[in-house]
Amino acid sequence: MGDNNVNLPPGFRFYPTDEELVVHFLHRRATLLPCHPDVIPDLGLYPYDPWQLDGKALAEGNKWYFYSRTTQNRMTSNGYWKPMGIEEPVVNTSGNKVGVKKYFVFFVGEAPSGIKTNWTMQEYGLSDSPASTSTTRSSKRRGHSKIDYSNWVVCQVYERDEDDDGTELSCLDEVFLSLDDLDEISLPT
Repeated sequence: MGDNNVNLPPGFRFYPTDEELVVHFLHRRATLLPCHPDVIPDLGLYPYDPWQLDGKALAEGNKWYFYSRTTQNRMTSNGYWKPMGIEEPVVNTSGNKVGVKKYFVFFVGEAPSGIKTNWTMQEYGLSDSPASTSTTRSSKRRGHSKIDYSNWVVCQVYERDEDDDGTELSCLDEVFLSLDDLDEISLPT
């Protein structure tokens, strides 16, 4: 598996779109095809609390990426990942559904009375599209029929700011907000 401290050339960042995570990384991982560069590590997510991912998962900025197997038990030693009930389709540039993105939030303590944290996880899974099932069928012909590769997911974990309401500001919004600050600056007359 790839090294967690990826040595990308200066100026290069790991900033994939939802489609790229599903099509170029997860699909290749689930079907045992090589992925170059091999940068996302396999982790059993559930033994780790989100603040323990540094040094284990691929880090880019304040986000951590890793492959894991899906499971119903999303408990760690100090808490659990609770589904937020949000499920979004991941579509390719042609508009076809290639995957699904599910949201989870981390709670410290035992379910169901844990304390909500600012840690969020986006879990990307493959869709049951004809393209992914045909790949599964061809894998079975190659002798991999006993192992189900469709239960792989790629996860993105990050900690939201306390005052973050989940919306991102556009560049223009930030410019206009900074103009409001000019009123507070006293200019020489």
